[in-house]
Amino acid sequence: MKFLYFLDQRISRLEQILIVALLTVMILMAFSQIVLRNFFSTGIAWGDSLVRYLVVWVGFVGAAIAAKEDKHITIDVLSRWITGAGERTIQAISHFSSAAICGLLTWAGIKFIWFEAQMGGTAFFKLPIWVPELIIPITFGLMTMRYTLRLINGFTT
Repeated sequence: MKFLYFLDQRISRLEQILIVALLTVMILMAFSQIVLRNFFSTGIAWGDSLVRYLVVWVGFVGAAIAAKEDKHITIDVLSRWITGAGERTIQAISHFSSAAICGLLTWAGIKFIWFEAQMGGTAFFKLPIWVPELIIPITFGLMTMRYTLRLINGFTT
């Protein structure tokens, strides 16, 4: 169990670095496209595709970070009225449900990537389309792990 917490900390650090890099590249590419189109009547052919994929990556990495920091939107109507063991039960149900749904979405993401690989499409630079889409099962897998750790931690504290 300690290994999973250690791994989660290392991944969390990598996510922080990654999201800064992704946002930087995304903003610079979008800005470059605007300048090139408005002042030089040209653009980078693959720039728009890259920006679209970067938006997806930022969204999914951001969702994984939100799961780590417990910052996802919550419906807390019941937990405002219920305290003690009842509140812990509600949190356990919430974490279990979140882990189960993220686990299903991880599996669906893996199937989606497999399907995309079989279809053989390309994104840009002849990069197989499934490569930039790998973020989907990876981040849902991370969220599954994090909600599972949160569930286990709720029972041990």
